[in-house]
Amino acid sequence: MSESSRTVTKARATLSDVAALAGVSVGTASRALSGTGRMRPETRQRVLDAVHTLDFRPSQQAPSPYTGRSWTVGLMTTDGIGRFSTPVLLGAEDALGAGKISVLLCDTRGDVIREQHHLQNLMDRRVDGIIVTGRRTDPRPPLEGVHVGVPVVYALSPSTGPADISVVSDDAQGCQLAIDHLVTAGHTRIAHVTGPAHHAAAADRARYTEQFLADASLHLVTGKPHFGDWSEAWGRRAAEMVLRTAPDTDAFFCGNDQIARGVTDTLRERGISVPNQVAVVGYDNWETMTLAARPPLTTIDVNLTEIGRIAALRLLDAIDDKPTPGIHRIPCMLVVRDSA
Repeated sequence: MSESSRTVTKARATLSDVAALAGVSVGTASRALSGTGRMRPETRQRVLDAVHTLDFRPSQQAPSPYTGRSWTVGLMTTDGIGRFSTPVLLGAEDALGAGKISVLLCDTRGDVIREQHHLQNLMDRRVDGIIVTGRRTDPRPPLEGVHVGVPVVYALSPSTGPADISVVSDDAQGCQLAIDHLVTAGHTRIAHVTGPAHHAAAADRARYTEQFLADASLHLVTGKPHFGDWSEAWGRRAAEMVLRTAPDTDAFFCGNDQIARGVTDTLRERGISVPNQVAVVGYDNWETMTLAARPPLTTIDVNLTEIGRIAALRLLDAIDDKPTPGIHRIPCMLVVRDSA
């Protein structure tokens, strides 16, 4: 084959390539091409020179021929049933919808290979950014394989990368609300029943509970938190165990609403009045549980929708080249019903 007949395939230059050649951030390159934002004339000219040198041509997938933005954001979740990710998604959509940005939902089901598959698809679609969420508060490793210039925000499950942006619920403040509510109501013999000790949510909430009780010159009525499952069945068994050990218990603070509902079942079966004799406070404000409990549960709302909204706003800031690295904690709310 002759040299003249050979077909040479040249990789399409990206906005990241333009930014790298011009020595600026992707956000600055985007604003230079769109004519928005303030910058020195020589900076804008460097970007334009880089466009000419690289023969930059924006992807046809991008509605804006100048900014290179696709006006889409990926939302990756490990929460297949949507118990936690759905409120986060709704909050993110509220914030992104105002800017006419579409959200692409990807369910990884907690599988690393599936996560990488979805990530590659999002990269191929040239999303402007990604929000990563899950069903637990345990820290997770940063996404691998994200293209330069594509910001990522972690919602509910924080990243272990200190330079990453994470938005989480403030469990310390949530536990403070619960303990203050019980102590103010006169309860002094309080038990704590929660989920598996190896889950961050259970371990953190137990630690904060003991800390805030100590601040009030109190301690757990059985001398320790009770770790188990995130289930009603565990709540029922744990309540029996606590009452055998400390029959004068006057309140239960539970690590989630399912456990709290199980506790109220046992108290009701024993003829113990809630909240007149024993108060019960849950955690999460999962209305499927809290409103169906007898009586309806007082609980801590972890503000999942607000976590999604703030995560989206932090992502928009990062897309505009104004990242705010670190962990952003969203306050919880005490929701008072009939159990405490």
